[in-house]
Amino acid sequence: MSTTEAPATPGTSNGNGTDGNGSGGYRWVGTRPVRHDGLDKVAGKARYAADLILPGMLHGHILRSPHPHARIVSIDTSAAAAMPGVKAVVTGADFLEAPPKGATRKLMCTVIARDKVLYTGHAVAAVAASTRREAKAAAEAIEVTYELLPHVLNLADAMADDAPILHDNLFTRGVEPRPTEPSNIAARTVYERGDTEQGFAEADIVIEREFSTQAVHQGYIEPHACVVDCDQEGKAVIWCSSQGHFMVRSSTATVLGWDTSRIKVIPAEIGGGFGGKTTIYIEPVAALLSTKAGRPVKIVMSREDVFRATGPAPGSIIKMKVGARNDGTITTAKAWLAYENGAFGGIAAMLGCMCVVSAYTLEHLYVEGYDVVLNRPVNVAYRAPSAPVAAFAMDSVVDEIARQLGMDPIELRLHNCPSQGDPTPYGPKWPLIGLRECLEAIRDSDHYQSEPPAGPSGESTAVKQYGRGVATGFWFNIGEASSATVNLNENGTATVITGSPDIGGSRASMAIMAAEELGLDVHLIQPVVGDTEVVGFTDVTEGSRATFATGMAVVEACRDLKVQLRKRAAKTWDCDLEEVDWVDGSAVHGPGEQEPLPLAAITGNAKRTGGPLGTTASLNARGAGPAFSVQVADISVDSETGRITVERYTTAQDAGTAIHPSYVEGQMQGGVVQGIGWALNEEYIYSDDGALENPGFLDYRIPVASDLPMIETVIVEVPNPSHPYGVRGVGEVGIVPPLPVLANAVADATGVRISDLPLSPPRVLAALTANEG
Repeated sequence: MSTTEAPATPGTSNGNGTDGNGSGGYRWVGTRPVRHDGLDKVAGKARYAADLILPGMLHGHILRSPHPHARIVSIDTSAAAAMPGVKAVVTGADFLEAPPKGATRKLMCTVIARDKVLYTGHAVAAVAASTRREAKAAAEAIEVTYELLPHVLNLADAMADDAPILHDNLFTRGVEPRPTEPSNIAARTVYERGDTEQGFAEADIVIEREFSTQAVHQGYIEPHACVVDCDQEGKAVIWCSSQGHFMVRSSTATVLGWDTSRIKVIPAEIGGGFGGKTTIYIEPVAALLSTKAGRPVKIVMSREDVFRATGPAPGSIIKMKVGARNDGTITTAKAWLAYENGAFGGIAAMLGCMCVVSAYTLEHLYVEGYDVVLNRPVNVAYRAPSAPVAAFAMDSVVDEIARQLGMDPIELRLHNCPSQGDPTPYGPKWPLIGLRECLEAIRDSDHYQSEPPAGPSGESTAVKQYGRGVATGFWFNIGEASSATVNLNENGTATVITGSPDIGGSRASMAIMAAEELGLDVHLIQPVVGDTEVVGFTDVTEGSRATFATGMAVVEACRDLKVQLRKRAAKTWDCDLEEVDWVDGSAVHGPGEQEPLPLAAITGNAKRTGGPLGTTASLNARGAGPAFSVQVADISVDSETGRITVERYTTAQDAGTAIHPSYVEGQMQGGVVQGIGWALNEEYIYSDDGALENPGFLDYRIPVASDLPMIETVIVEVPNPSHPYGVRGVGEVGIVPPLPVLANAVADATGVRISDLPLSPPRVLAALTANEG
């Protein structure tokens, strides 16, 4: 385990240096080189999708529904088509007919509505014109006749027997016998083990609570943007901001009914995604407009459209019942979870069911989850999707158990901590995990060992009440498909080409692993994110998979290159391959009869020994190490206003091995900050008629620097045995604990347990006032 400190001087071996000599016996792994794309980004030279301007380019604008649920009776585009500057107009009728149900219909109908609109902001038609102003004016001139339908905006109403039905052909999956009537419940998921009634009978204390959370947005700063240029041969080039350009290619092809060979996608830099850019919204629309107009088309979503039409994380209702013995042993847990899926079904509840009790070892459990559709935009991933609200419910109850038993909350969690070989709640056995080490890291931290927070007088005051909260978080992490090409240049430098968009510093991590393998200085390696015609297929950058899975492909390619380099040296020396080793960037003759050949000497002579040196590796990565985080926060609550101030925050997280510790810390801190926003302020607010009332950062308030203390980080390293360098993904699990951490801290400060998020000043003040009454 390594605790973060101020950067040390170059050459140290604690993983904090800026040059060689990393931690764990590595030269480069564990060091902190300046990111390869850093200068362009801080200087404003990095190119995002909205920056691109092509000759003859048109601007697209999408007309969106003002209604949450309505049948489209007719669309008249004639007035729009005749307006100045207009070159193309499209509606749902110009696209392929969507299948009656399934994931393909969900994708196609999210891009543009067909027979009816399902949420305010649903795309209905689009215009391409010479200027953005002309495109917007023409779109607003399109006449749409709607037949209004009853709508439903919250879980309780959507699950009611008399609820307005969104889809006449939606029958709940996971229920036997199959329902004969449609409903808004898309799917039911159940995980069970043992006998919960026996577990509750064995318990000395049983706590049962209900929790609710609201939908929140990922809050990426860059809105969705793309430029699409379709040529006369029917081929399209797409420049876009996304978390996976191969996904953009396949999804666009699906919506348009094109073969993927017709589409080339060039990844632009990405200004934040956090799971929200793992699907498409505008690319097929721009492609069809470009095809009709015969010119490139750019579409850039407004901030309002981003909020109204792109996927937030779901709201939820969760009911928890947990039993424990007086010694702190948790005997059983029963959970009921319902998640908003937006207008089409998804897997939010399934993921929540898998996560809700995963930080605990339980002999008896019953977890039941429901995915529910309602008249809101379709939900998509947001950093450890579904896990934060599940942890909010479970860890709030666990905290209450600890308080009633008089146990330290970390000791209670250590007492119930799963270990390698224990069964997970969802089936398999745990591999090597680092939850215990994270709990111990927080327990032993300066923060936790310090006196609990208090005001200037050493105690809480009539106005400010101080408290401390602790919680844990879990996320699976995933592997999936990745490809990498590594080419050696004649001057001894290397180019590493991957298909993973760089969201959190993956260019640097790829270069570091390549440097470690090849024995090169990391600054001699150029990492590149290649387009869909340059590099092999690579899945979306999601699930904390890029450094793990794409990194494995880079390592595999480099190891193949080392064999090639040894062969070239053997040919040069006229000896057997077995006599040649690769050590610190040079071919070394085992018998010692030849002087070592540095990599640059071999590549400089490559023409004479067989030609250029390069290789590609493609794989479907297995063995993603599960991730855990444990966090502690000190807060104050203003009893006159209900405002919560985060006074101090520390997070410990198992990174397996921190390839670039600075980026690991950044991911940890970023997850915490977004979790704080989720817990304290953020929520979608709808009017009764289905209009989103806060579609912008003025009214939808994400945390800013002045709201936060410095987030203290502790990197725990329990290497993942399935990765060559022990990597575990770090991007997601950090957002999971903040929701229960802050709820537990408020309970500690005020003695009031608030089970509904966000903990906004009006909600906190109301709870405090009700408690006083």
